[in-house]
Amino acid sequence: MNRRGVKIQKVFPHSAAFKAGIKEGDRVISINGHYVKDALDIMFHSDTEYLNIFVLRGEERLNFQILRDNTSLGIEVEPFIIRRCKNKCLFCFVEQLPKGLRKSLYIKDEDYRASFLYGNYITLTNLTSNDYDRIKKMHLSPLYVSVHAVDTEIRNTLLGNYDAPPILHELKKLAKMKIRMHTQVVLCPEYNDGDVLEKTILELYKFYPYVSSLAIVPVGLTKYHKNGLKPVTPYKAEETIKIVEPLQKRFRRKHGISFVYLADEFYIRCEKPFPPIRTYDEFPQIENGVGLVPLFLYKAMKLDIPSIKTKRRFIAFTGVSFYPYLLQFVEKLKEKGIAIDLYPIKNNLFGEGVTVTGLLTGEDIIKGLALYTEPGDIILVPDVTVRDSEDMFLDNMTIQDIERILSVNPVKIGTEPEDLLETIKALGSSNERKKATALERK
Repeated sequence: MNRRGVKIQKVFPHSAAFKAGIKEGDRVISINGHYVKDALDIMFHSDTEYLNIFVLRGEERLNFQILRDNTSLGIEVEPFIIRRCKNKCLFCFVEQLPKGLRKSLYIKDEDYRASFLYGNYITLTNLTSNDYDRIKKMHLSPLYVSVHAVDTEIRNTLLGNYDAPPILHELKKLAKMKIRMHTQVVLCPEYNDGDVLEKTILELYKFYPYVSSLAIVPVGLTKYHKNGLKPVTPYKAEETIKIVEPLQKRFRRKHGISFVYLADEFYIRCEKPFPPIRTYDEFPQIENGVGLVPLFLYKAMKLDIPSIKTKRRFIAFTGVSFYPYLLQFVEKLKEKGIAIDLYPIKNNLFGEGVTVTGLLTGEDIIKGLALYTEPGDIILVPDVTVRDSEDMFLDNMTIQDIERILSVNPVKIGTEPEDLLETIKALGSSNERKKATALERK
């Protein structure tokens, strides 16, 4: 047991902890007699009205008694050390990365705590009996589980881990605990497609509602891939759609939900229309690229676009796969008198087979826009390209580098159609550089 506790990184003003006198740098040792070792313990044991908290301040041991008034405790603690993945997955994206990118990209995590807190996918290959006991006690639900195949031999081949336990056995443990799970299959042609995929879907459906959803996503291969996997071709994408869509209809008739969802990329690759928006239910797998594009199109269609008079020129960019869909919205903006141009950016670092916006690098963006920008243009930078702090792209370049090299005004924006429209409305009526800079820093 960790008797040195968990360090507090931030105490929020006017919170219960702040009013009690708890300070940044204190280490929480126990809450209501329970020793704490990470953020999960803090969350679990502080979910009561009365709190008796012991902390270490330097070498001094202090006791705080707190009566909460239906608010959170109000502290942010240091992140726990992530458990690393020991699998050797044939399709592992981390193993396909070149050197020189930001350090966080090379972390292969396999931690049930991060799965519960952040939606990270885990394979259930490193859980101990104590881990399962903790999941049950704290009811850590939902968890996000990478299945890939229910056939043990095929799954373990894909994982590169021949000691991995049968996935159906692990899922059954969690289902008995009434833990909800969102699952995924990374589709690798000639491994887990076709009949293998159909069997996987049907076996997972038997665990519904505890297995609440299943996303099928195409394998992502960079030009550095060395394991000989084949990409999902237009033919394979169409074949997969023909397997999944009839099952979705069957599941909807029985339980009113689709249960299994295809990543947008399948429809994009074989140039087929997306299914009706209701097919995605409550979009449980949207962070997995499932329903992002059709939801964007649906929202854009309903958006009321006013006429905006502006002399400012906006430059938008996106990955190759999303370009035709975003272009539809940009053309509507142009019809309202907005000076905006959209450019697709090819991914030179990872290879042209990687077409999503979130994996674009600063260098690719600069090279892709260099011939089309003029000094003073406003560059609309999707926030998915700069997930880390300091507005840094995957290759350690920053938004400020775009500003310096291209002599433009970069502004970070969200990915919703209303984000784009609201940014243009806010900046289009002003010629003041300060306003653009202020919005960018928010």
